Amino acid sequence: MATERKILEILREAGFDPIEDRGIVVKYAPENLSARLAQFFSMEFYALQLCRRELVLLPFSALTAGIRREVSLRLPYDEIRRVTVSEDLLNYRIAIETGEGAVTLTAQQKELSDLRTAGMLSFYSEGLLSVSSWHRENLDATLQALQALGA
Repeated sequence: MATERKILEILREAGFDPIEDRGIVVKYAPENLSARLAQFFSMEFYALQLCRRELVLLPFSALTAGIRREVSLRLPYDEIRRVTVSEDLLNYRIAIETGEGAVTLTAQQKELSDLRTAGMLSFYSEGLLSVSSWHRENLDATLQALQALGA
């Protein structure tokens, strides 16, 4: 599990300027039903973080569920032409179009995320009675900010 604070720290150390409360848990979206079935058990998840000038993906470790100190994708905002967000069963499909092509991601909806992987990866506790998920807390505002990028 990675705290949002740890993700922001890693990004700052790597020279990025992350925006607080604008990070969610995502994975690459499958292209068809067969890929969806094959990917169902995959533990390839990423922290999608909006920064001041770019969008960044940091991978989670499949072994420890902690965040890895490497940037797997960096998309400068000036290269993003359009972002569309649509519902896809229990997830949101995020399609990011650039001049080079498209990146399609999926994010678990917040209503059930605590029972799914996104909730497990973004779980944090602030005392004995305060348990929450930064994915759930950030989802709506992050999706809105993503959609505004290509506008």
